[in-house]
Amino acid sequence: MTATTGRDGVRLGLRANLAQFSLLVLVNALVGGMLGQERTVLPLLADEVFHLSAYTAALTYILAFGATKAVTNFFAGTLSDRYGRKPVLVAGWLIALPVPAMLGWGPSWGWIVAANVLLGVNQGLTWSTTVIMKIDLAGPQRRGLAMGLNEAAGYGAVAATAMATGALAEHAGLRPEPFLLGAAYLVLALGLSLFAVRETREHARAEAALHPVQAPEERELTTAQVARRTSLTDRALSAASQAGLVNNLNDALAWGVFPLLFAAHGLSVAQIGVLAALYPAVWGAGQLVTGWWSDHVGRKVLITAGMLLQSAAIALVAAGTGLPLWAGAQILLGLGTALVYPTLLAVIGDVAHPAWRARAVGVYRLWRDGGFAVGALLAGVLADAYGIRAAIWTVAALTAASGLVVAVRTYETRPHRHHGSHG
Repeated sequence: MTATTGRDGVRLGLRANLAQFSLLVLVNALVGGMLGQERTVLPLLADEVFHLSAYTAALTYILAFGATKAVTNFFAGTLSDRYGRKPVLVAGWLIALPVPAMLGWGPSWGWIVAANVLLGVNQGLTWSTTVIMKIDLAGPQRRGLAMGLNEAAGYGAVAATAMATGALAEHAGLRPEPFLLGAAYLVLALGLSLFAVRETREHARAEAALHPVQAPEERELTTAQVARRTSLTDRALSAASQAGLVNNLNDALAWGVFPLLFAAHGLSVAQIGVLAALYPAVWGAGQLVTGWWSDHVGRKVLITAGMLLQSAAIALVAAGTGLPLWAGAQILLGLGTALVYPTLLAVIGDVAHPAWRARAVGVYRLWRDGGFAVGALLAGVLADAYGIRAAIWTVAALTAASGLVVAVRTYETRPHRHHGSHG
Protein backbone atom coordinates (compact mmCIF):
# COMPACT_ATOMS: atom_id res chain seq x y z
CA MET A 1 0.00 0.00 0.00
CA THR A 2 2.39 2.65 -1.19
CA ALA A 3 1.72 6.27 -0.33
CA THR A 4 1.76 9.10 -2.85
CA THR A 5 2.73 12.61 -1.76
CA GLY A 6 0.70 15.36 -3.36
CA ARG A 7 0.86 19.13 -3.13
CA ASP A 8 1.54 20.79 0.25
CA GLY A 9 2.87 17.48 1.55
CA VAL A 10 -0.58 15.80 1.63
CA ARG A 11 -0.07 12.04 1.49
CA LEU A 12 -2.45 9.64 -0.28
CA GLY A 13 -2.77 5.95 0.54
CA LEU A 14 -4.24 3.68 3.20
CA ARG A 15 -1.05 3.25 5.20
CA ALA A 16 -0.24 6.98 5.24
CA ASN A 17 -3.76 7.78 6.50
CA LEU A 18 -4.41 4.67 8.58
CA ALA A 19 -5.58 6.40 11.77
CA GLN A 20 -8.17 8.61 10.07
CA PHE A 21 -9.21 5.84 7.69
CA SER A 22 -9.77 3.45 10.63
CA LEU A 23 -11.77 6.10 12.48
CA LEU A 24 -13.99 6.58 9.43
CA VAL A 25 -14.50 2.80 9.22
CA LEU A 26 -15.78 2.90 12.82
CA VAL A 27 -18.04 5.88 12.07
CA ASN A 28 -19.50 4.06 9.08
CA ALA A 29 -20.17 1.02 11.26
CA LEU A 30 -22.30 3.30 13.44
CA VAL A 31 -24.05 4.60 10.28
CA GLY A 32 -24.91 0.99 9.41
CA GLY A 33 -26.07 0.30 12.95
CA MET A 34 -28.65 3.10 12.67
CA LEU A 35 -30.13 1.27 9.68
CA GLY A 36 -29.79 -2.16 11.29
CA GLN A 37 -32.05 -1.22 14.22
CA GLU A 38 -34.98 -1.35 11.75
CA ARG A 39 -34.24 -4.47 9.69
CA THR A 40 -35.91 -7.05 11.93
CA VAL A 41 -38.35 -5.01 13.99
CA LEU A 42 -40.08 -2.53 11.67
CA PRO A 43 -41.80 -4.99 9.29
CA LEU A 44 -43.20 -6.80 12.36
CA LEU A 45 -44.16 -3.48 13.99
CA ALA A 46 -46.20 -2.57 10.91
CA ASP A 47 -48.07 -5.87 11.13
CA GLU A 48 -48.44 -6.49 14.86
CA VAL A 49 -48.61 -3.01 16.44
CA PHE A 50 -50.09 -0.80 13.72
CA HIS A 51 -52.09 -3.59 11.98
CA LEU A 52 -51.25 -2.55 8.42
CA SER A 53 -52.65 -5.37 6.32
CA ALA A 54 -51.70 -4.14 2.84
CA TYR A 55 -48.09 -4.68 1.79
CA THR A 56 -47.98 -1.31 0.01
CA ALA A 57 -49.01 0.52 3.20
CA ALA A 58 -46.63 -1.49 5.37
CA LEU A 59 -43.69 -0.67 3.07
CA THR A 60 -44.29 3.11 3.12
CA TYR A 61 -41.40 3.52 5.57
CA ILE A 62 -38.93 2.01 3.07
CA LEU A 63 -40.37 4.19 0.30
CA ALA A 64 -39.95 7.29 2.49
CA PHE A 65 -36.45 6.26 3.55
CA GLY A 66 -35.27 5.40 0.04
CA ALA A 67 -36.64 8.49 -1.68
CA THR A 68 -35.21 10.81 0.99
CA LYS A 69 -31.83 9.10 1.11
CA ALA A 70 -31.53 9.09 -2.69
CA VAL A 71 -32.11 12.84 -2.99
CA THR A 72 -29.87 13.56 0.01
CA ASN A 73 -27.03 11.55 -1.56
CA PHE A 74 -27.09 13.87 -4.55
CA PHE A 75 -26.81 16.98 -2.40
CA ALA A 76 -24.23 15.38 -0.09
CA GLY A 77 -21.71 15.22 -2.91
CA THR A 78 -22.29 18.82 -3.98
CA LEU A 79 -22.30 20.15 -0.40
CA SER A 80 -19.11 18.26 0.52
CA ASP A 81 -17.34 19.85 -2.47
CA ARG A 82 -18.58 23.31 -1.49
CA TYR A 83 -18.31 23.30 2.31
CA GLY A 84 -16.07 20.32 3.09
CA ARG A 85 -16.76 16.72 4.05
CA LYS A 86 -16.75 17.06 7.85
CA PRO A 87 -19.55 19.70 8.19
CA VAL A 88 -21.83 17.51 6.05
CA LEU A 89 -21.01 14.44 8.19
CA VAL A 90 -21.77 16.28 11.44
CA ALA A 91 -25.03 17.69 10.02
CA GLY A 92 -26.12 14.15 9.16
CA TRP A 93 -25.77 13.04 12.77
CA LEU A 94 -27.54 16.11 14.17
CA ILE A 95 -30.55 15.47 11.90
CA ALA A 96 -30.84 11.90 13.25
CA LEU A 97 -31.13 12.90 16.93
CA PRO A 98 -34.94 12.40 17.18
CA VAL A 99 -35.03 9.10 15.24
CA PRO A 100 -34.66 6.47 18.02
CA ALA A 101 -37.31 8.18 20.18
CA MET A 102 -39.73 8.45 17.24
CA LEU A 103 -39.30 4.76 16.42
CA GLY A 104 -39.51 3.69 20.07
CA TRP A 105 -42.50 5.74 21.18
CA GLY A 106 -44.19 7.16 18.07
CA PRO A 107 -47.98 6.89 18.61
CA SER A 108 -48.96 6.35 14.96
CA TRP A 109 -47.53 4.91 11.73
CA GLY A 110 -47.06 8.48 10.49
CA TRP A 111 -44.40 8.94 13.18
CA ILE A 112 -42.55 5.85 11.90
CA VAL A 113 -42.63 7.17 8.32
CA ALA A 114 -41.44 10.61 9.50
CA ALA A 115 -38.59 8.97 11.44
CA ASN A 116 -37.57 7.22 8.24
CA VAL A 117 -37.52 10.52 6.35
CA LEU A 118 -35.03 11.82 8.94
CA LEU A 119 -33.12 8.52 8.83
CA GLY A 120 -32.91 8.81 5.04
CA VAL A 121 -31.35 12.27 5.36
CA ASN A 122 -28.97 10.94 8.04
CA GLN A 123 -27.89 7.97 5.92
CA GLY A 124 -27.54 10.06 2.77
CA LEU A 125 -25.29 12.64 4.44
CA THR A 126 -23.22 10.35 6.68
CA TRP A 127 -22.73 7.32 4.44
CA SER A 128 -22.00 9.48 1.39
CA THR A 129 -19.40 11.56 3.20
CA THR A 130 -17.63 8.54 4.74
CA VAL A 131 -17.44 7.02 1.23
CA ILE A 132 -16.10 10.26 -0.26
CA MET A 133 -13.60 10.74 2.58
CA LYS A 134 -12.22 7.21 2.26
CA ILE A 135 -11.81 7.61 -1.52
CA ASP A 136 -10.01 10.91 -0.80
CA LEU A 137 -7.59 9.27 1.65
CA ALA A 138 -6.95 6.01 -0.21
CA GLY A 139 -5.72 7.41 -3.52
CA PRO A 140 -6.10 5.50 -6.79
CA GLN A 141 -4.25 2.23 -6.17
CA ARG A 142 -6.34 0.64 -3.35
CA ARG A 143 -9.74 2.10 -4.11
CA GLY A 144 -11.53 -1.26 -4.23
CA LEU A 145 -10.02 -2.34 -0.91
CA ALA A 146 -10.99 1.00 0.65
CA MET A 147 -14.60 0.64 -0.48
CA GLY A 148 -14.66 -2.97 0.66
CA LEU A 149 -13.57 -1.96 4.17
CA ASN A 150 -16.09 0.90 4.24
CA GLU A 151 -19.06 -1.19 3.13
CA ALA A 152 -18.02 -4.20 5.24
CA ALA A 153 -18.09 -2.04 8.36
CA GLY A 154 -21.47 -0.54 7.48
CA TYR A 155 -23.25 -3.76 6.57
CA GLY A 156 -21.51 -5.82 9.24
CA ALA A 157 -23.08 -3.41 11.72
CA VAL A 158 -26.46 -3.68 9.95
CA ALA A 159 -26.28 -7.45 10.46
CA ALA A 160 -25.11 -7.38 14.08
CA THR A 161 -27.75 -4.81 15.00
CA ALA A 162 -30.53 -6.69 13.15
CA MET A 163 -29.69 -9.81 15.15
CA ALA A 164 -29.35 -7.91 18.43
CA THR A 165 -32.66 -6.08 17.99
CA GLY A 166 -34.36 -9.36 17.06
CA ALA A 167 -33.13 -10.91 20.31
CA LEU A 168 -34.16 -7.81 22.31
CA ALA A 169 -37.61 -7.80 20.69
CA GLU A 170 -38.08 -11.50 21.49
CA HIS A 171 -37.47 -10.87 25.20
CA ALA A 172 -38.57 -7.27 25.81
CA GLY A 173 -41.09 -6.57 23.05
CA LEU A 174 -40.94 -4.73 19.75
CA ARG A 175 -40.72 -1.29 21.40
CA PRO A 176 -38.91 0.69 22.79
CA GLU A 177 -35.91 -1.41 23.91
CA PRO A 178 -34.54 -2.37 20.44
CA PHE A 179 -34.29 1.31 19.49
CA LEU A 180 -32.26 2.29 22.56
CA LEU A 181 -29.32 0.63 20.79
CA GLY A 182 -29.69 3.15 17.96
CA ALA A 183 -29.67 5.99 20.48
CA ALA A 184 -26.32 4.78 21.86
CA TYR A 185 -24.85 4.55 18.34
CA LEU A 186 -26.01 8.07 17.60
CA VAL A 187 -24.37 9.69 20.64
CA LEU A 188 -21.05 7.92 20.00
CA ALA A 189 -21.01 8.76 16.27
CA LEU A 190 -21.81 12.44 16.80
CA GLY A 191 -19.00 12.74 19.35
CA LEU A 192 -16.44 11.08 17.07
CA SER A 193 -17.50 13.14 14.05
CA LEU A 194 -17.29 16.41 15.97
CA PHE A 195 -14.06 15.86 17.87
CA ALA A 196 -11.95 13.22 16.08
CA VAL A 197 -12.70 13.18 12.34
CA ARG A 198 -10.59 15.52 10.19
CA GLU A 199 -11.41 17.17 6.85
CA THR A 200 -10.18 15.30 3.73
CA ARG A 201 -11.03 17.70 0.90
CA GLU A 202 -7.34 18.65 0.52
CA HIS A 203 -6.53 15.00 -0.25
CA ALA A 204 -8.87 15.12 -3.26
CA ARG A 205 -7.25 18.37 -4.41
CA ALA A 206 -3.80 16.81 -4.00
CA GLU A 207 -4.83 13.82 -6.15
CA ALA A 208 -6.31 16.16 -8.76
CA ALA A 209 -2.97 17.96 -9.00
CA LEU A 210 -1.24 14.63 -9.72
CA HIS A 211 -3.65 13.70 -12.53
CA PRO A 212 -2.50 13.85 -16.13
CA VAL A 213 -3.27 17.25 -17.63
CA GLN A 214 -6.78 17.19 -19.05
CA ALA A 215 -8.75 19.63 -21.11
CA PRO A 216 -10.89 21.95 -18.96
CA GLU A 217 -14.07 20.39 -20.39
CA GLU A 218 -13.02 17.05 -18.84
CA ARG A 219 -12.03 18.57 -15.51
CA GLU A 220 -14.39 21.49 -14.90
CA LEU A 221 -17.84 19.95 -15.27
CA THR A 222 -21.04 21.56 -14.03
CA THR A 223 -23.24 19.52 -11.71
CA ALA A 224 -25.73 19.01 -14.55
CA GLN A 225 -22.92 17.64 -16.76
CA VAL A 226 -21.78 15.32 -13.96
CA ALA A 227 -25.36 14.07 -13.53
CA ARG A 228 -25.78 13.44 -17.28
CA ARG A 229 -22.42 11.67 -17.61
CA THR A 230 -23.00 9.46 -14.53
CA SER A 231 -26.59 8.63 -15.44
CA LEU A 232 -26.52 8.29 -19.21
CA THR A 233 -23.53 9.03 -21.40
CA ASP A 234 -20.54 7.25 -19.84
CA ARG A 235 -21.02 3.52 -20.36
CA ALA A 236 -19.34 2.44 -17.12
CA LEU A 237 -20.87 5.11 -14.89
CA SER A 238 -24.39 4.63 -16.27
CA ALA A 239 -24.18 0.82 -16.08
CA ALA A 240 -23.03 1.14 -12.48
CA SER A 241 -25.92 3.49 -11.71
CA GLN A 242 -28.59 1.10 -13.03
CA ALA A 243 -26.97 -1.88 -11.30
CA GLY A 244 -26.90 0.07 -8.04
CA LEU A 245 -30.59 0.90 -8.39
CA VAL A 246 -31.55 -2.75 -8.99
CA ASN A 247 -29.28 -3.93 -6.16
CA ASN A 248 -31.12 -1.73 -3.65
CA LEU A 249 -34.45 -2.57 -5.24
CA ASN A 250 -33.85 -6.18 -4.22
CA ASP A 251 -32.49 -5.04 -0.84
CA ALA A 252 -35.84 -3.30 -0.22
CA LEU A 253 -37.51 -6.65 -0.93
CA ALA A 254 -35.22 -8.42 1.56
CA TRP A 255 -35.80 -5.73 4.18
CA GLY A 256 -39.56 -5.26 3.88
CA VAL A 257 -41.03 -8.41 2.35
CA PHE A 258 -38.85 -11.35 3.39
CA PRO A 259 -39.65 -10.96 7.15
CA LEU A 260 -43.38 -11.00 6.35
CA LEU A 261 -42.96 -14.17 4.25
CA PHE A 262 -40.96 -15.83 7.03
CA ALA A 263 -43.53 -14.82 9.68
CA ALA A 264 -46.39 -16.14 7.52
CA HIS A 265 -44.68 -19.55 7.57
CA GLY A 266 -44.50 -19.63 11.36
CA LEU A 267 -40.94 -18.52 12.09
CA SER A 268 -40.36 -16.81 15.45
CA VAL A 269 -39.13 -13.23 15.83
CA ALA A 270 -35.69 -14.52 16.87
CA GLN A 271 -35.50 -16.83 13.82
CA ILE A 272 -36.53 -13.96 11.55
CA GLY A 273 -33.82 -11.86 13.23
CA VAL A 274 -31.22 -14.52 12.38
CA LEU A 275 -32.33 -14.60 8.72
CA ALA A 276 -32.47 -10.80 8.57
CA ALA A 277 -28.90 -10.70 9.89
CA LEU A 278 -27.43 -13.49 7.74
CA TYR A 279 -27.71 -11.61 4.46
CA PRO A 280 -26.01 -8.35 5.55
CA ALA A 281 -23.48 -10.33 7.66
CA VAL A 282 -22.24 -12.26 4.62
CA TRP A 283 -22.52 -9.10 2.52
CA GLY A 284 -20.48 -7.15 5.06
CA ALA A 285 -17.76 -9.77 5.64
CA GLY A 286 -17.52 -10.66 1.95
CA GLN A 287 -16.65 -7.09 1.02
CA LEU A 288 -13.39 -7.39 2.96
CA VAL A 289 -12.31 -9.70 0.13
CA THR A 290 -14.32 -8.55 -2.90
CA GLY A 291 -13.21 -4.90 -2.87
CA TRP A 292 -9.56 -6.01 -2.76
CA TRP A 293 -10.26 -8.71 -5.38
CA SER A 294 -11.67 -6.14 -7.81
CA ASP A 295 -8.37 -4.22 -7.58
CA HIS A 296 -6.68 -7.35 -8.97
CA VAL A 297 -9.10 -9.02 -11.40
CA GLY A 298 -11.14 -6.00 -12.51
CA ARG A 299 -14.57 -4.58 -11.78
CA LYS A 300 -16.80 -5.80 -14.63
CA VAL A 301 -16.65 -9.55 -14.00
CA LEU A 302 -17.44 -9.20 -10.29
CA ILE A 303 -20.42 -6.92 -10.87
CA THR A 304 -21.92 -9.17 -13.56
CA ALA A 305 -21.43 -12.35 -11.52
CA GLY A 306 -22.76 -10.69 -8.38
CA MET A 307 -26.02 -9.54 -9.97
CA LEU A 308 -26.66 -13.01 -11.44
CA LEU A 309 -25.94 -14.66 -8.07
CA GLN A 310 -28.35 -12.28 -6.34
CA SER A 311 -31.02 -13.20 -8.87
CA ALA A 312 -30.54 -16.92 -8.18
CA ALA A 313 -30.72 -16.35 -4.42
CA ILE A 314 -33.96 -14.33 -4.64
CA ALA A 315 -35.48 -17.06 -6.85
CA LEU A 316 -34.54 -19.61 -4.19
CA VAL A 317 -36.47 -17.62 -1.55
CA ALA A 318 -39.50 -17.56 -3.86
CA ALA A 319 -39.29 -21.26 -4.70
CA GLY A 320 -38.58 -22.73 -1.27
CA THR A 321 -39.89 -22.98 2.26
CA GLY A 322 -38.23 -23.52 5.63
CA LEU A 323 -35.44 -22.09 7.74
CA PRO A 324 -32.47 -24.10 6.30
CA LEU A 325 -33.28 -23.34 2.66
CA TRP A 326 -34.02 -19.68 3.37
CA ALA A 327 -30.78 -19.41 5.36
CA GLY A 328 -28.87 -20.75 2.35
CA ALA A 329 -30.60 -18.26 0.08
CA GLN A 330 -29.72 -15.38 2.42
CA ILE A 331 -26.06 -16.46 2.38
CA LEU A 332 -26.04 -16.55 -1.45
CA LEU A 333 -27.75 -13.16 -1.60
CA GLY A 334 -25.09 -11.76 0.73
CA LEU A 335 -22.29 -13.18 -1.43
CA GLY A 336 -23.80 -11.72 -4.60
CA THR A 337 -24.23 -8.32 -3.01
CA ALA A 338 -20.67 -8.40 -1.64
CA LEU A 339 -19.36 -8.90 -5.19
CA VAL A 340 -21.31 -5.89 -6.43
CA TYR A 341 -21.48 -3.24 -3.73
CA PRO A 342 -17.90 -2.00 -3.18
CA THR A 343 -17.02 -2.71 -6.81
CA LEU A 344 -19.68 -0.31 -8.12
CA LEU A 345 -18.31 2.46 -5.88
CA ALA A 346 -14.79 1.67 -7.09
CA VAL A 347 -15.99 2.12 -10.70
CA ILE A 348 -17.22 5.63 -9.86
CA GLY A 349 -13.89 6.43 -8.20
CA ASP A 350 -11.97 5.02 -11.18
CA VAL A 351 -13.76 7.01 -13.87
CA ALA A 352 -14.63 10.33 -12.19
CA HIS A 353 -11.96 13.05 -12.05
CA PRO A 354 -11.15 14.11 -8.45
CA ALA A 355 -12.49 17.60 -9.23
CA TRP A 356 -16.02 16.22 -9.73
CA ARG A 357 -15.79 12.79 -8.10
CA ALA A 358 -17.78 13.70 -4.96
CA ARG A 359 -20.66 14.86 -7.17
CA ALA A 360 -20.44 11.68 -9.27
CA VAL A 361 -20.62 9.60 -6.07
CA GLY A 362 -23.69 11.64 -5.11
CA VAL A 363 -25.40 11.02 -8.47
CA TYR A 364 -24.59 7.30 -8.38
CA ARG A 365 -25.94 7.03 -4.84
CA LEU A 366 -29.05 8.97 -5.92
CA TRP A 367 -29.79 6.21 -8.42
CA ARG A 368 -28.67 3.39 -6.12
CA ASP A 369 -30.74 4.40 -3.11
CA GLY A 370 -33.65 5.36 -5.32
CA GLY A 371 -33.83 1.58 -5.67
CA PHE A 372 -35.17 1.38 -2.09
CA ALA A 373 -38.15 3.52 -3.07
CA VAL A 374 -38.73 1.74 -6.39
CA GLY A 375 -38.36 -1.67 -4.72
CA ALA A 376 -40.75 -0.87 -1.87
CA LEU A 377 -43.40 0.44 -4.27
CA LEU A 378 -42.97 -2.37 -6.82
CA ALA A 379 -42.88 -5.16 -4.23
CA GLY A 380 -45.85 -3.73 -2.33
CA VAL A 381 -48.05 -3.29 -5.40
CA LEU A 382 -47.18 -6.73 -6.83
CA ALA A 383 -47.61 -8.49 -3.46
CA ASP A 384 -51.03 -6.89 -2.96
CA ALA A 385 -52.16 -7.70 -6.51
CA TYR A 386 -50.60 -11.12 -7.15
CA GLY A 387 -49.20 -12.41 -3.86
CA ILE A 388 -45.90 -12.17 -2.08
CA ARG A 389 -44.08 -14.87 -4.09
CA ALA A 390 -45.00 -13.24 -7.42
CA ALA A 391 -43.36 -10.04 -6.19
CA ILE A 392 -40.20 -11.96 -5.27
CA TRP A 393 -40.03 -13.77 -8.64
CA THR A 394 -40.38 -10.43 -10.48
CA VAL A 395 -37.47 -8.91 -8.59
CA ALA A 396 -35.35 -12.01 -9.29
CA ALA A 397 -35.94 -11.53 -13.03
CA LEU A 398 -35.13 -7.79 -12.90
CA THR A 399 -31.88 -8.51 -11.07
CA ALA A 400 -30.76 -11.01 -13.71
CA ALA A 401 -31.56 -8.50 -16.46
CA SER A 402 -29.47 -5.86 -14.68
CA GLY A 403 -26.45 -8.18 -14.61
CA LEU A 404 -26.77 -8.74 -18.35
CA VAL A 405 -26.89 -4.95 -18.94
CA VAL A 406 -23.55 -4.63 -17.10
CA ALA A 407 -22.06 -7.47 -19.15
CA VAL A 408 -23.05 -5.80 -22.42
CA ARG A 409 -22.67 -2.08 -21.67
CA THR A 410 -19.76 -1.42 -19.32
CA TYR A 411 -16.01 -1.33 -19.95
CA GLU A 412 -13.23 -2.27 -17.54
CA THR A 413 -12.22 0.67 -15.34
CA ARG A 414 -9.52 -0.74 -13.04
CA PRO A 415 -6.86 2.04 -13.14
CA HIS A 416 -3.73 0.28 -14.41
CA ARG A 417 -5.68 -1.39 -17.23
CA HIS A 418 -7.79 1.57 -18.23
CA HIS A 419 -6.45 3.86 -20.93
CA GLY A 420 -8.09 6.42 -23.11
CA SER A 421 -11.49 8.04 -22.97
CA HIS A 422 -14.83 6.31 -23.02
CA GLY A 423 -18.04 8.12 -23.72
